[in-house]
Amino acid sequence: MSRGIGKEFMEKTKYKYLEESDQEKGLDQPPLQSEYNSDSILIDLPSANNLKIKNINLREAIESRKSLRTYSDVSLTLEELSYLLWCTQGVKEVIPRPATLRNVPSAGARHSFETYLLINKVEGLKPGLYRYLAIEHKLMEVNLDSNITEKVVFSCSKQNFIEKSAVTFIWSSSVYRMKWRYGERGYRYIHLDAGHVCQNLYLAAENIDSGVCAIAAFDDDEINKLLGLDGEDQFVVYVAALGKRVL
Repeated sequence: MSRGIGKEFMEKTKYKYLEESDQEKGLDQPPLQSEYNSDSILIDLPSANNLKIKNINLREAIESRKSLRTYSDVSLTLEELSYLLWCTQGVKEVIPRPATLRNVPSAGARHSFETYLLINKVEGLKPGLYRYLAIEHKLMEVNLDSNITEKVVFSCSKQNFIEKSAVTFIWSSSVYRMKWRYGERGYRYIHLDAGHVCQNLYLAAENIDSGVCAIAAFDDDEINKLLGLDGEDQFVVYVAALGKRVL
């Protein structure tokens, strides 16, 4: 890695260097959600309006939150998975701007993330790789090969607790969604947004007797390849494994 590249990034993305954005130039904004094949297999998720999840005090959730790398063999229910997705990227409203209003903050409501899921233990779902379609609140099958978990583990520096998780969240960014408004400084905002999303996952997990471990150690090229991303316009930013607590 080039020495000093971090300092150079911080310097060259300072607010004072902002140039006229594509939004200001009047260029069309990118879609609110990455396109997908209309022939893909889609799976309905329980409606966010009807989720029955126990309530815990917010302070209790914040103070009990900690990274967890050891999980029980208990599966998540589809309702619990729906709840986690709703808390981390759920779309409350699509407004005419157009933009999506979600359960997490994002710079300019740009919401550049797509959520991929490595499913290991969720009732009613085959193990494999899925994508969450946030606007539709549905899952889409991506890769159900028997060795996909092994490949994801390998791409994440062989962190074997991923294999034991009930589900591992993989957040990728469609970068032009952010750059269209903020140019090169948008790269900063993408990483800030990742923190918002993952913290919501940590807190939401407390409501379902589960724990999370955020992961930033991964082979960028390898994991992008697994998800079919080009690594330039779309790329993985953050990963987090989640599973039921050992009681």
